[in-house]
Amino acid sequence: MNKVYWDKAMAFLAATNIDTLSVGKHVIDGENIFVSVSEGPTKEYDKTSWESHRNYLDIHLMIVGKERIGMMDTATATVTNAYDAAKDVANYDLNTKGNYYVADPNTLLIFFPQDAHRPSIHVDAYDKVKKLVFKIRVAQ
Repeated sequence: MNKVYWDKAMAFLAATNIDTLSVGKHVIDGENIFVSVSEGPTKEYDKTSWESHRNYLDIHLMIVGKERIGMMDTATATVTNAYDAAKDVANYDLNTKGNYYVADPNTLLIFFPQDAHRPSIHVDAYDKVKKLVFKIRVAQ
């Protein structure tokens, strides 16, 4: 992790009313740090997939609603779609076991490059969510 990028991301979070952030990409430091705000429905479990990234760590923060997010170590998974450098993503076998968490507005989840994650899983009574995902470039 790059401490300078981390500090900039946390300063942005501290100085920003996340409830009023518009949907879309918000650049903090070029391609080194940005946040994407999304709003929409969650998905049934079988419509979600495992993913990981090499160039960025992800910080997921719910603004409104709840969703389940899975997490597992990429070393224990079978790759189904090899790493795509242009998209900074690899995908894994959907049957891979992981740990699942319910993300709500009081939850901040951090996924490092070795952490595959499976976001956007539906939680009963919460059909729609608004969330932000920080992308922070990892130290090379």
